[in-house]
Amino acid sequence: MVLALFAASLPPYRGAMKSPRFIHLRVHTEYSLLEGAVPAKKLVKLCDAAKMPAVAVTDTNNMFAALEFSVTALGAGLQPIIGCQVSVEYDPAQPGERPRAPAPIVLLAQSERGYENLMKLNSCLYLDKHGAQIQVTVEELEAHSEGLICLTGGADGPVGRLIQAGQTARARALLERLAAIYPTRAYVELQRHPGEGGALTKGEIATERPFVEWAYEIGLPLVATNDVYFPKSDIYEAHDAMLCIAEGAYVDQSEPRRRLTPQHYFKSEGEMVALFADLPEAVENTVEIAKRCAFATYRRDPILPKFADDEVEELRRQAWDGLRARLAVIEQAAPVEDYEARLKFELDIIEQMGFPGYFLIVADFIKWAKDHDIPVGPGRGSGAGSLVAYALTITDLDPLRYSLLFERFLNPERVSMPDFDIDFCMDRREEVIRYVQEKYGRDKVGQIITFGALLSKAAVRDVGRVLQMSYGQVDKLSKMIPVEGVKPVSIEKALADEPRLREAARNEEVVARLLDYAKAVEGLLRNASTHAAGVVIGDRPIDELVPLYQDPRSDMPATQFNMKWVEQAGLVKFDFLGLKTLTVVQSAMNLIFKSGRPLHVDAAGNQLYEPAEGAENQINLIPLDDEKTYKLYADAKTVAVFQVESEGMKSALRQMKPTCIEDIVALVALYRPGPMENIPTYCEVKNGLKKITSVHPTIDHILEETQGIIVYQEQVMQIAQVMAGYSLGGADLLRRAMGKKIKEAMDAERPKFEAGAAQNGVDKKKASEVFDLLEKFANYGFNKSHAAAYAVVSYYTGWLKANHPVEFMGGVMNCDIHLTDKLAVYADEVQKKLGIEIIPPCVNRSLASFDVVDQKLVYALGALKNVGSDAMQMIVDAREAGGDFTDLFDFARRVDMKRVGKRPLEMLARAGAFDLLDPNRKRVFESLESLMAWSGAVIEARESAQVSLFGEAGDDLPPPRMADTDDWLPGERLSEEHKAIGFYLSGHPIEDFLPALKRKNVLSWEEVQRKAVDGSFVTRIAGEVASVREKKSAKGNRFAFVALSDASGPYEVAFWSEALEACRDVLETGNLLVLTVKVEVDGESVRMVASSAQPMDKATADAGASGLLIHVDDAIALPSIASLLERLEQEGKVRTRGPVAFMVYDSERNCRYKIASGREFPVNPQVKGALRSLRGVGQVEEV
Repeated sequence: MVLALFAASLPPYRGAMKSPRFIHLRVHTEYSLLEGAVPAKKLVKLCDAAKMPAVAVTDTNNMFAALEFSVTALGAGLQPIIGCQVSVEYDPAQPGERPRAPAPIVLLAQSERGYENLMKLNSCLYLDKHGAQIQVTVEELEAHSEGLICLTGGADGPVGRLIQAGQTARARALLERLAAIYPTRAYVELQRHPGEGGALTKGEIATERPFVEWAYEIGLPLVATNDVYFPKSDIYEAHDAMLCIAEGAYVDQSEPRRRLTPQHYFKSEGEMVALFADLPEAVENTVEIAKRCAFATYRRDPILPKFADDEVEELRRQAWDGLRARLAVIEQAAPVEDYEARLKFELDIIEQMGFPGYFLIVADFIKWAKDHDIPVGPGRGSGAGSLVAYALTITDLDPLRYSLLFERFLNPERVSMPDFDIDFCMDRREEVIRYVQEKYGRDKVGQIITFGALLSKAAVRDVGRVLQMSYGQVDKLSKMIPVEGVKPVSIEKALADEPRLREAARNEEVVARLLDYAKAVEGLLRNASTHAAGVVIGDRPIDELVPLYQDPRSDMPATQFNMKWVEQAGLVKFDFLGLKTLTVVQSAMNLIFKSGRPLHVDAAGNQLYEPAEGAENQINLIPLDDEKTYKLYADAKTVAVFQVESEGMKSALRQMKPTCIEDIVALVALYRPGPMENIPTYCEVKNGLKKITSVHPTIDHILEETQGIIVYQEQVMQIAQVMAGYSLGGADLLRRAMGKKIKEAMDAERPKFEAGAAQNGVDKKKASEVFDLLEKFANYGFNKSHAAAYAVVSYYTGWLKANHPVEFMGGVMNCDIHLTDKLAVYADEVQKKLGIEIIPPCVNRSLASFDVVDQKLVYALGALKNVGSDAMQMIVDAREAGGDFTDLFDFARRVDMKRVGKRPLEMLARAGAFDLLDPNRKRVFESLESLMAWSGAVIEARESAQVSLFGEAGDDLPPPRMADTDDWLPGERLSEEHKAIGFYLSGHPIEDFLPALKRKNVLSWEEVQRKAVDGSFVTRIAGEVASVREKKSAKGNRFAFVALSDASGPYEVAFWSEALEACRDVLETGNLLVLTVKVEVDGESVRMVASSAQPMDKATADAGASGLLIHVDDAIALPSIASLLERLEQEGKVRTRGPVAFMVYDSERNCRYKIASGREFPVNPQVKGALRSLRGVGQVEEV
């Protein structure tokens, strides 16, 4: 769209002014990332203050600001000129030479055709570069030159660079070529950035005379620009720090670095006229160019590809067919006539609003995903309220079953694009996007750009780094900036609120400098990336509608306009979200199917439900009334259950004791700041402890399912409809106005609501009370469609955990296979809470992923630390191809150990994955290098034999000599296992101390939790230190949170300053301690505060002696046992003593017999561990 804003002159300025004499044609906004410091809105204000009626935006190699600035400028009566500073490959490197840096020119869009060419050139800059320089060739300039005005770039442009390099002939030739590419549209650009004493820069001095002379000789006009990077010269130093952030440089480094001067600011007309007083035509031509550029980027109506010749008829056909298919397998929530009436109503609205194509496009890629077994969520957001979406299988939530409203999604009284947010399995989301690319054309599909800003904390850290301040000091300053919500407050506010920050700025000049610089750059854009989910689909190549960008890490282009502006440019956004829970569900179902069972049969062979014909193994069709599932919720056994894993949610579940899906829907909606205060009331009413409060008889039925509380936005709409006669569309507009607290709208709506209520027999006082109630809850009422969709996903996971616990936990752990902290929690849940056996990692039993065999969970090789999934799969592939490994040498022959790598093999040895091949883990560990060398030689010989007629296969190579060493002691084995797995799987270091701890009345974490039901108390608890997090209070006191674990699981203890000071020496990772703690109970959560800590061996030294019964599996161990006991006797270090007896296995008679030693020997937990490490010794138990 060409805006005829110029006839012979610029449009009249809003204020009274004379005709302009200068227009800025080279301005870098903040979209010149970490380079420009002029926000788009500020640029409008600068022009207003300078009485400048037009301005060009020319960001470096992008058009990010084109639409935003056009709309903002036009709204302020300012003529936007859309341009771009483009990097040009002007001196191509010869073969074998290093690439040369490109040089900038400025291109301005004269017309819509010029704007289209500018977008094409942006595609040339970014697309398919594969890490190459961001630049265009002169040939590409030539191919896309129509409608563009070219400014030659000044001293730093390609012509200026060649002049400065002494290549004047080539410089002249390039200038003439640019003149030919842009006939009557090429301008020789002059810049003057005087420094101290008025001297121009070295480059400007070298190039200005040739520029002027050649311009006159060739017949090219001159144009004066000031290369604007910041609003005023007083922020030059801060801007320079920002450039250092981008360049990885330091502000005060010695070598020359600065390419800008304090003169690169938004100069006034008077300053520019005075600066070029000797070349007035160069200044006047800025106005002439502005007059020639009569185009501004404009908004478009939504544009979608055409899905069918008659989209209305196609949508109706698919919707009616889909509804019939749905009704054939679901339990209907209403008569068929109600479904049909609702479908007809929705279809009429969709047709009236012009959105049939949108629904068809979404339905198509979702059907493709489901046809290819890619898990798709049941719904998300308000889209779940559409029956058409349900019929098309876009959603899997029956809106009549959950009383969801279509108008909350698509309001006929407020025309806006529908917006389906679609959840896909996180591992396969990309496949769906690829399908869309193939269907509509790769050039018609793109991602959406997003921008990251320099927020206060990041600004302080970045500026501190380029000022070469110490990390510790910068970190400390950054942490002084408070966070409100999810964002840090501004530096200005932090200085006002935080006295320590003010004090630091007063005391140290460098801190004051840091904060000044950081304040100047705070809020500016820092980087570009792509939106996590947004994809646009066009009816034409999208670079005909918007400029394109490509993230170097992605092979798909992205729009240069962000989500807000890309939709205003006419492109429609589709959200392809990755939801891990869907991957968990699918992984669990795969493990169920692998066992040969369908979804509706449990491990014991019991039928869980009767699936509808043709609906077997569909998780979305499981019954929603499963008692085991609701008991799991009521008992808060919800580790790994979607949406209800947190301690707060568990507490709410225990209060609520859900009995139906509506309770889970309500909890998802209630568990947020604000509505959370209504959870106790909801629970008390639900469980009969309190009567429901009537709001008004006309609307009580609407609130019945939520125990008389307004929980959902849809309830606000229904109340307005029923009590005051609003249409649901009008009620949605009322809800929006209330939620946004628009006073004018509220003042208009209140009398309308009261009048409508009066017609239904409700007096004005009660109507006003209800209006106030709606106004309060509309602000934080939750979208029921979204709550219902996510409650159903939660139910899927709860149902799987209740009915298929092993497979469910296997699926959960597969999705977090590299997150050790989570695996530790899940392993504890599996073993301690669910009573399921975990088979430890084993090269003969494990897969690369978690597996289920005979209702036992087989630990994944790929879950070990520092191993790659591909390397572990090599081991599994070799085993599946040739059977179980018989010994380590068989393993080395069949698995290329060098390809697997030394570090992964060490982790396998530490974890005991080779135990079936050799139980001595230390020997395996110390023999790995020789085994790897031998493995490589065998495999190399075998490969050579394949190409040699008479070659040997390498099997005759003698195996290496294994290390001659005893195994690690039990404590060492556990420690090495911990290094590989990340937590204790086969045992815990505390286990040898358990009898002694019991005699000392030291509780386990599990016992503490049980006892806490009765209230607060003081006790002792034992554990191994996992980590220590020290902090400082507002008063400057040090305190710490110490993570520990015992055999029953992990827990945390707080050490306030006095206890921390007293115990600091023993609070080291790996130490075994006995703590004296005060157990505090707050609702359902248990907190512990320590008063003292003592090493466990000291704490149990006087626990009293007990005897030992040593189980001897092989009589060969007896001499070793005797030797160890005698040595301990002679050393005399162990004070506690007790009788020792032996239970010896006789292999010839296949029986055991007991031998008493008749003596007392040293006895303590360490002695037990030492005995258990001896070859031939089984259990060692206290008696």
